[in-house]
Amino acid sequence: MSELPEWMYPPRIEGWFADDLDHLPQAPRHTELIDGALVFMMSPQRWWHGELVTELVVALRDQLPGDIRVGREMTIRLDKRNRPEPDLVVTTAEYDPDRTYFEAGDVALVVEVVSPESADRDRTVKLRKYAEAGIPHYWVVEEEDGLPVVHAYELDANVSAYAPAGIFRKRLERPVPFPLDIDLDALVPAPRAKRAAD
Repeated sequence: MSELPEWMYPPRIEGWFADDLDHLPQAPRHTELIDGALVFMMSPQRWWHGELVTELVVALRDQLPGDIRVGREMTIRLDKRNRPEPDLVVTTAEYDPDRTYFEAGDVALVVEVVSPESADRDRTVKLRKYAEAGIPHYWVVEEEDGLPVVHAYELDANVSAYAPAGIFRKRLERPVPFPLDIDLDALVPAPRAKRAAD
């Protein structure tokens, strides 16, 4: 077994802290902090994932109220030991070109597009952590026959946990965090089998 590079060793016995991520230029681009441990996204990303994230940003931007913004692939500082990087963040934070993360209190909606590497974290770990941090809305986007399916969750603040708010295929219509109407099937090119049948 080869020795790890020096920068991969935590700076303290408690592990890594959220602010440490800003001082790790050697780390891979998509590095998250979960429970004080660095998590690297090392597997290649599928085109489906990238296409969906890009088109979802466009769809959200077309419907955002003026005081809300959407960002992609930026971390959220949930607490001292957790700074995950979701695919999309809908935020009330002021635009700052030097910003490297969002505070949980500035986040209205988090969207995770599930990939094989992140599936368990997206469906369980992040579901719990985003709720405990008080983020009001969470979407987990799954792939079904080449098309997106959105599992929407809404925060029950009384128990700091998410309650299912619906599973959406073809069209997502929600009144929160702001009025939304998204044609989900239009977010990715139609699968070949479906195009051939049409």
